[in-house]
Amino acid sequence: MRALRYYGPKDLRLETDLPEPKCGSRQVKIQNAFVGICGTDLHEYHSQTFIPKHGAPHPLSKESAPVTLGHEISGTIVEIGSDVSSSAELKVGDRVAVFPLLYCRTCEPCKSGFLNCCVDKGFLGLSGGGGGLSDYICVQPEAVFKLPDSISLEVGALVEPLAVAWHAVSQSAISASQPSLVFGTGPIGLSIIQCLKAMGAGDIIAVETVPRRQQLAKEFGASHILDPAQVNVTDVVRELTGGNGLPVAFDCAGVPLSVEVTTRSVCARGVIVNVAIWEKPVNFALNDLVLYERKYVGCLTYLLVDFGHVIHALRTGHLKPESMITSKIPLERVIEDGFEALMNRKEEHIKVLVGLSATVLKSMF
Repeated sequence: MRALRYYGPKDLRLETDLPEPKCGSRQVKIQNAFVGICGTDLHEYHSQTFIPKHGAPHPLSKESAPVTLGHEISGTIVEIGSDVSSSAELKVGDRVAVFPLLYCRTCEPCKSGFLNCCVDKGFLGLSGGGGGLSDYICVQPEAVFKLPDSISLEVGALVEPLAVAWHAVSQSAISASQPSLVFGTGPIGLSIIQCLKAMGAGDIIAVETVPRRQQLAKEFGASHILDPAQVNVTDVVRELTGGNGLPVAFDCAGVPLSVEVTTRSVCARGVIVNVAIWEKPVNFALNDLVLYERKYVGCLTYLLVDFGHVIHALRTGHLKPESMITSKIPLERVIEDGFEALMNRKEEHIKVLVGLSATVLKSMF
């Protein structure tokens, strides 16, 4: 079996003679079709943060580097374990998206239903347990979400980042027709714009410097595009809102300017939702929160229900994310045309999908 293995920063190796994973009696085996390269994958490529270092295995997977990458996964079921309940309503040949979160089921957050807050949480494709950038993966049946016929396998690989966005918008508690601000319109920011529109939110102000991303933000429904290198975003927001500010802002950039702008752009008692993963500590003027009773909300990944909501919205046409896909590449080109392209040609790409199966590869070329 082929798999892209992570040994350390800038040390990715495409191995071609690995054994296929064996499907356990309570597992489902999937032939991977498309896998998106995520911003987290790029962070790990540059500097190892979440992937367990060699000799320090993850508490759930019991694995450490090298691990197989890829957690934005679509594919086709090829085997179902003998003890998988018929209530799962799964069958060989089903096209699916994969919920990649690893969780212990026993800690207080897990028992309360907040799997994303598990004290030992991890991810397929980052923490061991297999990954999407391989020919096959075996997962628990509850991690498998069937795709309706109307949803392609390409779009199926976008369910995971869209679920991040759906969860963030849900956490914001934004009301119908309320305006908002999205700082950073990479894949997650663009997904948030789409989810805001799907949930009936009002005008959206997008903050972005890259022209291609500005264009897509507008296509997906942003009513105003602000370049922070050209304007004082907070001043413009105040002008647009009659001096009041916005009820909700989303930080998808994770840079000092984004935390300042999102905090100062919301109204008194407004909500700032942080979706970004920060690479280093940042100075934060807490009085910007305290003096106006603003709320700063940390938001991490998703719950199982978010995957269901996203697939429903895709099926009904409320989400149409296809134009986020800027490139489809074979696994053999994943480093040069995937990781390196996303890091060095940011102005060209949003979401790069890696095609795995032979059928998929034929459809790509």
